[in-house]
Amino acid sequence: MTQAPAFSVISGEQVHNALHGREKQLTAMVEAAYRLHGEAQTVNPDSYFLRFPDRPNSRIIALPASVKGEVNVHGIKWISSFPDNVAAGIPRASAVLILNDTETGYPFACLESSIISAARTAASAALAAVTLAEKRGVTPRRVGFVGVGLIARYLHTYLAGNGLEFDELGIFDLSPEHAEGFKGYLERTEKGAVTVHDTVESLLTSSDLIVLATVAGEPHILDPELLAHNPLVLHVSLRDFSPEVILSAYNVVDDVDHCLKAGTSPHLAEQKTGNRDFVDGTLYDVLTGATTPPADRPVIFSPFGLGVLDLAVARYVYDQVTASGDLQTIPGFFHEMKRYG
Repeated sequence: MTQAPAFSVISGEQVHNALHGREKQLTAMVEAAYRLHGEAQTVNPDSYFLRFPDRPNSRIIALPASVKGEVNVHGIKWISSFPDNVAAGIPRASAVLILNDTETGYPFACLESSIISAARTAASAALAAVTLAEKRGVTPRRVGFVGVGLIARYLHTYLAGNGLEFDELGIFDLSPEHAEGFKGYLERTEKGAVTVHDTVESLLTSSDLIVLATVAGEPHILDPELLAHNPLVLHVSLRDFSPEVILSAYNVVDDVDHCLKAGTSPHLAEQKTGNRDFVDGTLYDVLTGATTPPADRPVIFSPFGLGVLDLAVARYVYDQVTASGDLQTIPGFFHEMKRYG
């Protein structure tokens, strides 16, 4: 007889403990999820944006998804972005994630998910950096970070965790205080020289690998000549480049339909040209050899962020916490279980 699963709650501390120090393993897990997605073993509907007329810079996003294979789970991430939180001393983003049983559809776990979201974002970017650099035959030695919040810290951790080493590390942020804080973090963890740049232009032109993790709502990098030295760009924040910059580069996305919407830079480029010919392929295409990024053009990776990646990481966390014996279930969570009372 089929029964509803027990319902559990997994805290941020448990998530952190399950993921910390496993950057390479998590990156491999994200690669496996991308491959399942490329093989049509996932369902990843459009994200839904809840916006607020009185707070136009804030939003809450729902990312539903389903993954087959070893992950074998349905679910949804509910993640908020309230940039004004930073001034109040708390992180911009907060999130929860619900896992659903594939046989009954019953939810069986609620996980704190800001850490899961940051980890899968960083693992995705690190996978792209390593894969694209290897395919181009160019090893980046000078990295530059534009926007230095929590996501930038995770991105650096996952780049380093996947074996990338840098002689020079650049920083640019609109907040001098945040830039200095990130500089201190890098100096504690890196051997290379760390420089805070006065302008974003200075950082861009002196970096072989550029990491964009801003909260920009519209393009602020407008001149294609800033990428004339053919860097590799992890365009994680999605809205930093003008259409002209996008059109001058070799463009790789995580999913074409998902990325070209919601006012992203690739979406603006599509609106400007009326086509998607400037998209050269997906990360899955690069992984499988269907497309090869060139060394003599700037390469921009723009990941919209797929819910299937969140589910893959969340399932791993759930399995780890279960195996440790620390899973906290909620007795009686499902109460009305008899059809006729």
